[in-house]
Amino acid sequence: MLPFHLAANYLLYRLRAFKLHGVHSPFVFDLYHHVILHDGDYYAYPLIEDLRASLLVEDRTIPVTDFGAGPKAGLKKDRKISYIARTSAKPAKYAQLLFRLVAHFQPKTIFDLGTSLGITTSYLAMGHKQAKLYTFEGCPSIASEARMNFEKLGLRHVQQVIGNLDDTLPQQLQKVEQLDFAFFDGNHRYEPTMRYFEACLSKQHEHSVFVVDDLYWSAEMKRAWQAIKLHPQVCQTVDLFYIGLVFFRKSQPKEHFTLLY
Repeated sequence: MLPFHLAANYLLYRLRAFKLHGVHSPFVFDLYHHVILHDGDYYAYPLIEDLRASLLVEDRTIPVTDFGAGPKAGLKKDRKISYIARTSAKPAKYAQLLFRLVAHFQPKTIFDLGTSLGITTSYLAMGHKQAKLYTFEGCPSIASEARMNFEKLGLRHVQQVIGNLDDTLPQQLQKVEQLDFAFFDGNHRYEPTMRYFEACLSKQHEHSVFVVDDLYWSAEMKRAWQAIKLHPQVCQTVDLFYIGLVFFRKSQPKEHFTLLY
C-alpha cells in the first residue's frame, strides 16, 4: 500500500494523465506508443529478474553508509542484502522502461547516479552494451556487491565510480565530452537534486535524455521536479509519476506531458 502522501499525489496524477490519443507532439507520440507502452519481452528481463529474485532472499548483512536523504544520512549500519534489494532497486516495470529508453536512444555515454546493488544499472547497461556507462555509488560495501552482480551478468562495460557524489560527479563530468543519458537517483532532496542536475547540464546536448527518479517521493522532490520543468534549458518533459523524462529538443515547442503509465 502506498503511503498517504504518495497515494494522494497518485490520485492527482491519474486525474491529470492522459493516454495516447491526447498526445499531439509527434516525438512524444512515437516515444509513448513504441517505447513507454511497449509490453513485449526482451532477453535482458529474465536474466536480471532472476538476479533480483536471488538478492531478495539473500540473508547476508553488509555495513552500509547512508549518503542519501533523511535523518539517517551519514550513519553506518549493517543491513541485509535482501532489505537493500527490496527497498533500493526500481520495480521491474520502471527498470525495464529504462532498458527500453536506452535501447531506443542508443546513448554513447550514460551516467547512473545511484548504483545500489546494480539491478537498475544492469537494465541500463543491457540496453546498449556499446555504451560507456558510469555508475555512481557512495558506499564501498554496496559497490562491491554490485560489482559481483555485474560480473554475473557479464556487464564488462560498466565503470563504477565510488565515493560521495558531491565529489565524484564533478570529477567524472570533466572526463567526458558529452552526456547522452543520465538517471538521477542519488539523493532525494531538493538542493542536491538540483545541484546534480545543473552539473550534468554542462554536458547535455540537443538529443540528451535525463530521467529523474521518485518525482513525488517527498515535498522536496516535487519542488525539484517543478524547478526542472521550468528550467530555461529544458524543452520537453514527460511525467510518468514514479519517474520523469527530460528532453532538450530545441527544434520542438516547449511542452510538458503527464502520461498514464
